[in-house]
Order: sequence, then C-alpha cells, then structure tokens
Amino acid sequence: MKINFNRLALVQNFVLLFFLFGFAIQARSEGDETVITGTVTDARTKQTLPGVSVTLEGSGIGTSANADGKYILRTTGGYSRIRFSFIGYQAVVKDITAGTNQVVNVSLPEDKHLLKEVTIKSGPKVRYRNKGNPAVELIRQVIAHKKFNNLDSYDYADYHQYEKMVFFFSDLSDKFKNKRMFKNYQFLFRQQDSTAMGGKNLLPIYMEEKLSDNYFRKSPYAKKRIITANNQVKYDENFIDNDGLQSIFNKMYQDIDIYSNNINLLGNQMLSPIADEAPTFYKFFITDTIKDVSPSLIELSFIPRNPADLLFTGKIYITMDGRYAVEKTALSVSNSININFVRQMQILLTFDKDDAGKYHLSQSDLKADFGLNRKKGGGLYGERLVTINNFAVGKPQPDAVYSGAEEISKPGADKKDDSFWKQNRPDTLNSRDANIYANIDSLQTIPSFKRTMKIVSLLLAGYYDTGPFEIGPTNTFYNFNPVEGFRMRLGGRTTAELSKRFYFETYGAYGYKDERFKYFLSGTYSINDKSIYKFPQEYIRASYQYDTAIPGQELQFVQEDNFFLSFKRGINETWVYNNIFRLDYVHEYVNHFSYKFEFKNWKQVPAGQLYFADSLNNQLNSVHDITTSELSTELRYAPNEKFYQGKLYRTPIPDKYPIFTLRYQQGIKGLFGGQYNYENITANITKRFYLSQLGFADVSTEGGYLFGQVPFPLLDIHHANQSYALQLQSYNLMNFLEFVSDHYAAINIDQNFNGFIFNKIPLLKELKLREVVSFKALWGGVRSENNPADNPQLLQFNSHGGVPTTYSLDSGPYTEGSVGIANIFKILRLDYVRRFNYLDHPNVARSGVRALIILQF
Repeated sequence: MKINFNRLALVQNFVLLFFLFGFAIQARSEGDETVITGTVTDARTKQTLPGVSVTLEGSGIGTSANADGKYILRTTGGYSRIRFSFIGYQAVVKDITAGTNQVVNVSLPEDKHLLKEVTIKSGPKVRYRNKGNPAVELIRQVIAHKKFNNLDSYDYADYHQYEKMVFFFSDLSDKFKNKRMFKNYQFLFRQQDSTAMGGKNLLPIYMEEKLSDNYFRKSPYAKKRIITANNQVKYDENFIDNDGLQSIFNKMYQDIDIYSNNINLLGNQMLSPIADEAPTFYKFFITDTIKDVSPSLIELSFIPRNPADLLFTGKIYITMDGRYAVEKTALSVSNSININFVRQMQILLTFDKDDAGKYHLSQSDLKADFGLNRKKGGGLYGERLVTINNFAVGKPQPDAVYSGAEEISKPGADKKDDSFWKQNRPDTLNSRDANIYANIDSLQTIPSFKRTMKIVSLLLAGYYDTGPFEIGPTNTFYNFNPVEGFRMRLGGRTTAELSKRFYFETYGAYGYKDERFKYFLSGTYSINDKSIYKFPQEYIRASYQYDTAIPGQELQFVQEDNFFLSFKRGINETWVYNNIFRLDYVHEYVNHFSYKFEFKNWKQVPAGQLYFADSLNNQLNSVHDITTSELSTELRYAPNEKFYQGKLYRTPIPDKYPIFTLRYQQGIKGLFGGQYNYENITANITKRFYLSQLGFADVSTEGGYLFGQVPFPLLDIHHANQSYALQLQSYNLMNFLEFVSDHYAAINIDQNFNGFIFNKIPLLKELKLREVVSFKALWGGVRSENNPADNPQLLQFNSHGGVPTTYSLDSGPYTEGSVGIANIFKILRLDYVRRFNYLDHPNVARSGVRALIILQF
C-alpha cells in the first residue's frame, strides 16, 4: 500500500485508525470466549442430575449435563443469563459474566405438580374430540416419524450401558423402626425427606448393578447385550434363590422403550402414549411451547380416556425441527389404574442428539412405591436407573458379535471387586446406596437374623433348616384319603452344608385305615458340583418309592400328598399302590435346553374300588398287579426362561417365549419283570400371547401316540381334577380315570382381559376386578387293539356296580369352558366351569365353581 503523508491523508488515516481501533476494542469485548462449567444436583437429595438441559437465554445455544451431572458450555456471545431445566424439576435461571471462565453450580427443586395426574381445566366443558384437535395431529406426526427416530432407524448402533436397581422396605414409621426386634439392625435403616417417594424410613433389601456393551444391526436384524460386570446382593442360598430374586426384580422393572407400541412393566403390557393406536385410548393436550432451546419443543400432556385401563399419564416433549422426536418424557399412572399394590410410579426418560441430528435414549429413571394398602403402612420401594453413553452409529461389528443369545455374560462378570466398580461406575454411589452390599453381608452374620430366616422358610417354603438336614415339607405331614384314611408323614432332605455333591431325601408315612407304611428314599449325585436346586442342573438320581396314588395323577415325588389336595368332590376311590424304582440323568444348559434319560421299573397294585380283571375271568382283581420296565428320553427347550427356584419346585415367571417338550418312552418286556412292549411319544407346546389392552392368553397344546398293545392303566389317562381348586392344566369337571386314550390331541386357552371390560362399567370399575375366560378341548380314542371290548385278554375298563366309569373318547372331543372373575381382594380368582358333553356318564358334574389363589400386579 502506498501512503501519502500529506496533511489530508494523515487526517484521513488517523480517522480510519481511530474507527478501526474502536471496532477492535468492541470486537474483543464480544469475541472473548465465555466458558461456564458446573454441576447440577437435586436440591432435596443432593444427588447429581444427569440429562439436565443447560441453555443460554435468548439463544439456541445449549448442552446437557452428563451422567455425573456435570456440564460445560462455551460461547463467544455476550449473553448474561443461563437456564437449567429438567422434567420433574422447576427451571432455574442464573446470571453469568460474559468473556470469562466461571463455575456455576445449581440445585434444582422438584416440581411437585409435574408428575401428578394431569388435569386439564377450562371454562365451559367442551367434549374432547380427535377430529380437528391440533394435539392429536401432533401426536400422529410423532407416530408417523417413529420409524425414523427409534433405534431400528440405524443400520448399526452400539453403546455402553450402566444400570443400577435398588429395593427397600418403605414407608416405615419411627415406631416400627425403633421396635426392640430391630435393636441390632439400626445400621441398616436409611432416612430421607418424608415427602419423597418411599417415605422417611427405608430398609434396604436388594441392590444390583450391571455394565454392558450393546450392539444393534438392522439387517439381518440382531440385538446383543454383553454383560461385562454384574454385582448384586447375595443372600444365603439355603433360604433364598438369588438368581430367581434377580429374575423377579428384572421382570418388574424392564427396559422402557417409548417407541414400542407396548411397554412391558410389572408383568403387564401398557400402551405407549405414542403407540399406533394411542389416539384411540389417550386424550392429548398441548400445554406449553419451549422456544429458548434449540430445537424448540412442544410440551404435550396426555391422560387415559379411561383412568382404570393400563395406560400412562404424563408429558412428552417433542422436537419441532421436522423430526418430531421425543426429547424428554415423564410417565406416571392414574390412582384409578387397575394395577395392584402401586402407590406411586414415576418414569423419566431423557434423549440426547447424535451427530446426525437424531435423538437416542441417554437415561431412564424408573421409581415405584408398592404397598398392600395404597395410602398407608409399610411397603416396597424400587428404583432402576439406566445410563447410556459412548453411543456410536454406523460401525458394523464382526458377525460373531451379533450371533448367539441376545444376552450373554462375559466369564468373570460377577467376580469384579470394589476397586473395579469405583473406577467404572459413571458416578459414585450416593450415601443411601453406598453401603448396601456390605451391610446386608453383615446382617447375615447376626444370629437373630438367621433364626428369623429359618422361621420364614418354615412358614413359606415348608422346610425347617437344621444345617446339614432340613425337615419338611410341612404341608404333607397330615393328609387323608378314602384308601388310607388318616395319614401321617414325616420327611426331610440333606442340604449343601452336608455335601455339594451328594444329596439324600426321604420320608415315611402311615395310613391308619389300610394300616400300611409307605416310604420314599432317593440319592442324588451332582455332576457339575452345584446344588441340585440351582440352575443349571446336571445330576444322576436313584430313587425308590412305595406309596398310594390316583391313576393318571402322577406328580413329582413329595408333592403327591399335599394336605390341600385331600378335599375332593364326587367319588374318589380309584387308587393304586405304586412300587417305583427310578434312575434319572438330567442335564440342563445355560440356554435353557435340557434333556433327561430315565429308567423306570413300575409295579401297580389296585386299591379302593379300582380292580384289574380281564373278560375271561369274572373275578375282581383276578390280575393282582401289572409291572412295566421303561426307558425314556425327554427333551425340553425354554428360550429365555426365568423362574424362582423354591424348596420344592420352580415357580415360572411368565413371558412371551414358548416352551417345547418332547418325550419318548419305550416299554421293554422281560426286563426286570416288565410285562409289555410299547412306545409312547408325547409333544407339548405352551406360550403366553400378550394382546396389549386385551390382556394376555396362555395357550397350551399337547398330543400323544402310543404304539403297541397295553392294558388301560398304561394308556394315556387324561388329567382330571376333582378338587375344588381351579387347575389350569387339568380338566376341572372330568372325573379321575374317566377317559383313556392311545392317541390324543388337546388345546387349552386361558384368556385374561385384565379388566378391559369391567373397567368401563361405573361402580364395578372401582373394585378393580378382572374378567377371565377359558376353553379346553380334548380329542382322542382307543384303537381296537387296546380296546378290551375287542380283546378279552386285556384288562377291563373300570366300572362300579356294572356301570362303566372309564371310557374312550369315541363320541367326539371332551370340552369344557369357564368364565370367571379375577383379582377379588387382589388374590382370588373364581371361575364358573361348565362341561359341554359326555354328560350321561355316571357321577359327573355339569358345572361348578372353582377357586384359585394367585398374587399378581
């Protein structure tokens, strides 16, 4: 540049430099970077709050607090105020100084009104309509864009997940806490604000943490969770099945996917507020527009059209950037909902934006408080917190990563020490949770606690633990039936305290009418060095049993003479004395495939009014007994099966996955006195079908075919029920030994509507009753070779006074159905059962009322 230093040019350049200098000063003032950092906490609990929105007022600049509640925000603008907002909390605004580095820590107070049931008030009452409703048009846009916003919209995605689940006895009064019996347990109690969910005094009972790597692939579709670390409270396995307890809690608190049509919660399916059919079941209202964030959000409130239905109430925050994505949501339930024991429920979901502008779940916080009384008294409070980070898209993994089961655990995942967890948790445990593991470990060393657990085990499981031997089950000590009259029994079994390899079980019983002793003895060797009462099992067992039984009612060993099965309707006098030797090999796999090989030598002697006689001899009991020797194989596959392993049997935790069973039996004549050659094949499939707002249906199908010629006690004797208890897998109006077949097919459907109909009826809906319907059909028959009418050398079908009481299904299928009311007093189901055919048989009941005690949410 050429500069002229004459006076005019000098003045002109001076003026120019003056303006440039002034502009530079202003530019520096506006261009210095402002850096704000800090931590966001809950004003009441002092815990950090992940996912809080942090924005500069008057701009589209913002960020979110990370998993530790920490944030950092940078700007070169001259902004003077910063705003913090989060669902469930009141927004807070703070002053800042432009052009400097500063720390702004903030505590957010709870918004007491946000998660209460949404109530829309206006002037004159206007009928709610979907047509022309802008809120409904908005939710339909959200529904239409689900496929672009949910996880399935990515070709590939992977992320790291941390989850923590804790459970407490809740709402405990000071009087309860200070009772003398808790004198040695005061170190366990936790205190919080009395207005918080769960009440003032909490008693921790369970805690679990998991770290996992998660992978998703759209095509071919695959989801995989690899658990890298798992930590949970462990109780003495003599009293509690820790794996089963974990399964129960995980079933109650599952992953919450707002984009799924149905959300699995507490063993039920609840319709998502953005489900395809949501406008049919929900009412929607636009309640706010938030413009000080980018993109701007619309707050959409929703309530159930019918408060008793299995639906949510709450708010959704929707992005107004053309994606119609969910940015945050707060879910709760109505006080009128037809779910048992729930006092309060709160679900907060937070979503973060990725580099492509899509939103993915970053945090899920589920809290619920349960109680027998919804308003007062002790209860159970549980919380599940899920934090997702390191979310990445478009990175395909090797095929080996996606193959196999959907969820696996790395070897040693449950062996991580405290130092590992301190380093790998996204945040340190708060004071409430920090010592739960150690305190419950200490609790189990207190003698008074051990004594209490023994008493509880006796009352609930029926066994009294003496260390290496436990006595029980108590509900079999007393029994009565027409053959034995009054019956006394005493038994027990060894525990893992005696040996982890060898287990023994025995009982002795005496009938005062038949004046005979009965007994059972078994010895089991655990091949995989695990308790035989712990999954997965692998063992060899030998057993011998001499006892009474009802033909066709063969149950598992020691459950046969439960006291509550003593009460029967109608005539119940067809019995046998069984002499059974069994040799079993059982092998279960982690994927829930199992097989069983068995040798069984079985001698049956008729008792009561049952007799064995052929047509060639008119004398009753001309045949004293029949003996069979049998080899059998059973294959079972129950993918993703969950259960609680009790002292006597496994209690399944119902799920949507089917269970397949295939059984083959081969009778061998001449082997250890076996009198018959035959083959029997049986197949069974059971599955629960979830039907959203219509509840669920449990469906079971079974079929069998017997090859060979055998007497009627070896045919398939169909499962009858002459007790007054409703048995879902038996025919409740069929008499014992009424029907036999050598080929058959059956279907059983039990439909639970979860109150879908009763919830619509005024007054009745206040009782929170639930409607159930069931139907059972059995097709079968006896081929000529096994029909004693065509083969006089075969044993005759049973009869009384010349009137037949045992039949084949020659006149079509046996059918029965029922309609019932469930959830009476929250525990009772009553069914009116009706039998539709074969009504001319003697001593049959055309209809009856049956009861079932069942505890469910």
